[in-house]
Amino acid sequence: MLHHLRVRNLGVIEDASLEPSPSFTVITGETGAGKTLLLGGLRLILGAKADAESVGPAAEEAQVDALLEHRGEEVGVTRIVPRSGRSRAYLNGGIVSADSIGSDVAPWVEVVGQHDQLTITRSAPLLAMVDSCLDDESLTAYRTAWRTYQDDLARQRRLGGDPLALARELDLTRYQAEEIERAGISAGIDVELEAAVAKLRNVEEITEHLSGALRIAEGMAEEAGEIVSRLRKVAGLDQSSSSLATTSEGLMSETQELVTSVRNSLETLEQDPDRLEDLESTLTAIGELKRKYGRTIEEVIDFGMKARSRTTELEELMAEAEDIDSSVERSLDAARRTARSLSETRSSVARQIERDVAGHLADLGLASGRVEIVSQQSDMTGTGTDRLELQFASDPRLSSGPVTKVASGGELSRLVLALRLATRDRSAATLVFDEVDTGIGGTTALAMGKKLADLARTAQVLCVTHLPQVAAHADRHYVVSRAKDGIARVGPVEGDGRVMEIARMLAGLPESQAGRSVAAELLADAGNG
Repeated sequence: MLHHLRVRNLGVIEDASLEPSPSFTVITGETGAGKTLLLGGLRLILGAKADAESVGPAAEEAQVDALLEHRGEEVGVTRIVPRSGRSRAYLNGGIVSADSIGSDVAPWVEVVGQHDQLTITRSAPLLAMVDSCLDDESLTAYRTAWRTYQDDLARQRRLGGDPLALARELDLTRYQAEEIERAGISAGIDVELEAAVAKLRNVEEITEHLSGALRIAEGMAEEAGEIVSRLRKVAGLDQSSSSLATTSEGLMSETQELVTSVRNSLETLEQDPDRLEDLESTLTAIGELKRKYGRTIEEVIDFGMKARSRTTELEELMAEAEDIDSSVERSLDAARRTARSLSETRSSVARQIERDVAGHLADLGLASGRVEIVSQQSDMTGTGTDRLELQFASDPRLSSGPVTKVASGGELSRLVLALRLATRDRSAATLVFDEVDTGIGGTTALAMGKKLADLARTAQVLCVTHLPQVAAHADRHYVVSRAKDGIARVGPVEGDGRVMEIARMLAGLPESQAGRSVAAELLADAGNG
């Protein structure tokens, strides 16, 4: 929904703002006053190509700002067009490309004019309009079948196109997992093994040093005993020296403990060539694992876990391999069946939409017009197999053709209006009509106003119009006028001001009492009196 539009220095518009109604807003004014410039500003917000020639005389650049609401969130969009150089675009304050705002913002607002890219001319939006009239059952059945088919295809892709390659991968990952598991390694074991190997390799030298240390420690223990004996005697003669005796007793105790520890180490130390060989062999095996699977023992363990996990996955896939192809064929057949059923349902709904559109077009002055929603079958996708095209003939004696080739701007606008009314499609929250009233008047103009007001019950509608019958049905009315200085000004009209504007549109005589009386009657009939 468009909440606010401000256009500055665009052509004859110096500074103009609009705050459209959530339902139906019209913009009126004399021919050449600048109404289309407002829509030009809106098109810039939607990513249209910038034209430096449209920059007005008041500054070196034109600027358009808009505040929109999408899914409950407000979005600010700015487009700046300099007199020279590239245009700039901003989305919520951040600079973006014009193409970006075109893809992000344009789907929320559809401008309906002869030179605009209309949704009714493209297959996907037209398909969405038709689907908006379907029952949920047919669409749900196809979408479920399509998702099942896609899931089966994904499983098939996981298996790969070459069963032999899959079997080879399974053999490799199983061997890798088992090789690492047989090694029985754990984090830090390589460090422990290296310490054990170093001890066994140097057992003779270690024995020599331990023996020498034991002899010295035993001598120290004897001398420590002598020291304790003498200091105890001193303590007996001099109580202040008792701490010396205590310290010496501690020294003797530690020396005896050292003797015991060194002796135990020496007694347990022995040469074991077989164990040394086993440990060196284990270290060699760990080194080979590191060479193949990781720089550290932790990386090797992690690789083994992943290899085991992949082995399990491949075993499960191989178990599925026998029936995956048949599963894909079954789900493909189901998707095709539901696609055919969906196409038949769409065709039936399309015929009803054509009849409803024809009724609306008759009310809008195109009673002779013929509308066809033509379906061509294409490759199956998430939306089915239907590719739709809207064809039109302004006279039953003429062959229908694509609307972009055979329909005028006014006819295109009325086709959009009729289709929106027939389907109540809400793909665009805001619809802006530029040439919808071209070539009509009288009763048809009254019907046009009523239908636009009807459409505005389910979508925000803006309309540039020359028809007082259309303007009378709007909830909000803006007038574009040119002052003597040539600058276009835009402002809302209410009450007597609106009556005078509609009188001007009726007869060009805003002050005429008769014209004002008819204008007031029009407004009253439209529910705005």
